[in-house]
Amino acid sequence: ILLCEDHPLNQEIVVALLKEKGVKVSVAEDGKIGVEMFARSMLGFYDAVLMDVRMPVMNGYEATEAIRSLSRPDAAEVQIIAMTADAFSDDVQKCMDCGMNGHIAKPVDPQQLYRALCRSIGVKNRAV
Repeated sequence: ILLCEDHPLNQEIVVALLKEKGVKVSVAEDGKIGVEMFARSMLGFYDAVLMDVRMPVMNGYEATEAIRSLSRPDAAEVQIIAMTADAFSDDVQKCMDCGMNGHIAKPVDPQQLYRALCRSIGVKNRAV
């Protein structure tokens, strides 16, 4: 999982939740770094991207659009899930409109996080 999140405490919490389930996590502290990490990775390396919407340098909308525009097959297919306190229906729709596949409201609820990732990457019948 590629976690694009600028807040150190949020990084720590999400990384701990994912590592508890045996998930490998790479952290990018802004959208630009996240795009660069994705672009430099091997094809299919990331199963999903957890994307904060409000980040410095490049926000989550811009980063999502940049990833989607990369000329590599996994850029169009990787599951990008918004993680944001912006949780009104208009906010969720804006995430979908820019190319994201899902939305998780902050503060992150562990079960909601696990369910969203399982749905996005196709894990079924697994206790999380």
